[in-house]
Amino acid sequence: MDTAVNRSKAQVVERTAGTSTGGAPLPGIAEPRAVAPRDARELSRQFFQRLSELEEGTQEFQYARNTLIEMNMSLVRFAAGRFRGRGDDMEDIVQTGMIGLIKAIDRFELSREVEFTSFALPYIVGEIKRFFRDTTWAVHVPRRLQELRVELAKAREELSSRLDREPSVAELATLMNISENEVIEGQIASNGYNSSSLDAALTGDGAEGGESVLADFIGVEEDGLRLVEDCQSLAPLMAELGERDRQIIHMRFVEEATQAEIGERLGCSQMHVSRLIKRIISRLREGMLGELDCA
Repeated sequence: MDTAVNRSKAQVVERTAGTSTGGAPLPGIAEPRAVAPRDARELSRQFFQRLSELEEGTQEFQYARNTLIEMNMSLVRFAAGRFRGRGDDMEDIVQTGMIGLIKAIDRFELSREVEFTSFALPYIVGEIKRFFRDTTWAVHVPRRLQELRVELAKAREELSSRLDREPSVAELATLMNISENEVIEGQIASNGYNSSSLDAALTGDGAEGGESVLADFIGVEEDGLRLVEDCQSLAPLMAELGERDRQIIHMRFVEEATQAEIGERLGCSQMHVSRLIKRIISRLREGMLGELDCA
């Protein structure tokens, strides 16, 4: 602890914050943002310990909390750097990341026995990703079409107020001095700005049995997916079978051999093969049902 404070002695001055509540004094940090990340890690432990002892709303509590925020701003800048090439103002990204840092500070506990940096980064990155999700296009659209969408919206608003109706594609094209195909292209591109959740509720007249969701009307159920799940569940049960039983199942359901053909290869009657297959399937079925009961 003393080593960390000494390394940052240019920024740290003695202070007795918290003395009034009977706790150990905190070091006073003249320039919290200038504290080196390595020193901030050790100093943060002291401040978090004291923060847990102080009453919220007191001057000492605010000092400890604000100092923690400023000392750990380098975490936000580090996380924001990962999003540098996204085209947005870095200052907006950093400010958004600060929200995550503050949430992390308010929720962190030393009893977690984890470094604060490891705890805080997911909060910071999560806030930044949420920022991009809420402010960017749902799908990638060329900048030319993004700009066209904005101009198209302005033209539509102007013509709607002038004509007192929704303008046609031809009217929009004339006002904007572009082709009708470009207007249509811009309208299609506008669909990429927002997306709907597959769980979004759909309402309609005469609907029975409650609300439907968008996913109910998109795609079809793929039978092969169910087979994959069944095969995954059967794998450990198949491993418990004897070599001959596994061979019989393979011949019948993988090679699609008839019971008579299996009998010829095993040197037994078709009737005996039928009994063997029924016994094996019953054993597998019991195993599958047993797993469902346990689940």
